[in-house]
Amino acid sequence: MHLNTPQKGKADTHNETDILIKIARINLPFPAKKIHKVIKGALNLWSSVSLIKFHKRKRREADIVIAFVSSEHGDRAPFDGKGGILAHAYLPGSGIGGDVHFDTAEEWNLNFTGISLPVVAAHEFGHALGLSHLSDPGSIMYPAYNFAPNFELQLSFDDVKNIQRLYGINSNFPSLLLKKPPPRTPDKCDPDLSFDAVTELQQEVVFFKDRFMWRKHPNFVKTSITLISSLWSDSVPSYLDAVYENGEKNLILFFKGDQYWKLQQLILQEGFPRKISDLGFPPRIKSVDAALHFRNNRYTVFFTGHECWRYNEQQGVMEGSSMLIEQQWPGIPFPVDAAVFYEGFVNFFQGNKQYKYDFVQNRVVSVSSASDLLDCKMEKSNDDKLR
Repeated sequence: MHLNTPQKGKADTHNETDILIKIARINLPFPAKKIHKVIKGALNLWSSVSLIKFHKRKRREADIVIAFVSSEHGDRAPFDGKGGILAHAYLPGSGIGGDVHFDTAEEWNLNFTGISLPVVAAHEFGHALGLSHLSDPGSIMYPAYNFAPNFELQLSFDDVKNIQRLYGINSNFPSLLLKKPPPRTPDKCDPDLSFDAVTELQQEVVFFKDRFMWRKHPNFVKTSITLISSLWSDSVPSYLDAVYENGEKNLILFFKGDQYWKLQQLILQEGFPRKISDLGFPPRIKSVDAALHFRNNRYTVFFTGHECWRYNEQQGVMEGSSMLIEQQWPGIPFPVDAAVFYEGFVNFFQGNKQYKYDFVQNRVVSVSSASDLLDCKMEKSNDDKLR
């Protein structure tokens, strides 16, 4: 059958959609066998969750024709050379509908470094199957290429939902869902939202969650979500434990497990990542929960379990032994998820709660939702006024 534009309500049927695939065997950037493996993997992402079955064709017409072309190639949508547009695809339909074109001018990679053919192919096949772009940066259908080299190619929750709406649900999907549910992009208005780390960054406050972050700037009305890799590329990992900025030395330090990364002007410094033991932690400390940098006093407080440690930034040494959080920061629950200075107070985060701490009086002055600093309520109110 030829692949026609999917109809709404298709997900209510139990009929499998057969789709014919053809790969034009000219201008291939890699041996045909390797290209076929990439294409198969990208297509399987979509078929594993929906009622789609792909069939490879060598001759005659196909629903999706895959070609590697350059500049002007007959569809009145010329490629622009290296960089810029990597590939394009057409929504299902007659003629050129469903076809996918890759620009041969790009330096394609078979893995997830540089310009990854598997990543771009998965995105373009989404279009060929009838999906549009999504504003969710965690989605395969996000319009900008912003995938870090350590990215695990997988469909997001919204990708899965949208393809199943068009083609139905694969009978194996419930078991897949139990083993590894598709990742959801964090919602800053989620009442249960918690953070991995929070830090000052020049004029901004940056909130980290999984592989995402929100950048709160005093001159920006809206605080939008983006990928950590959109700013730091592959220099730092996702799912961080703690982050802080040493503005005086123009350094940003990232912590995950027993390692830490040191960056200056977005560039990873030589010899990193290193073990956190290099900072003076004893062997029993396997990770850092949170870090709070005191700019004027030139020291940083690290939080680990029920303890906190004071690190002298000028001398590069840990000052003395650990102290108990309950003694140094009365009223703050532990373990601490994150901590940051904001408008004269220290804001501690644990779970979905935020503790506003008066450092002068040494007491908690308020407890609120962890997401309050993301201005969710204010932005929702403004959106309602625009409708």
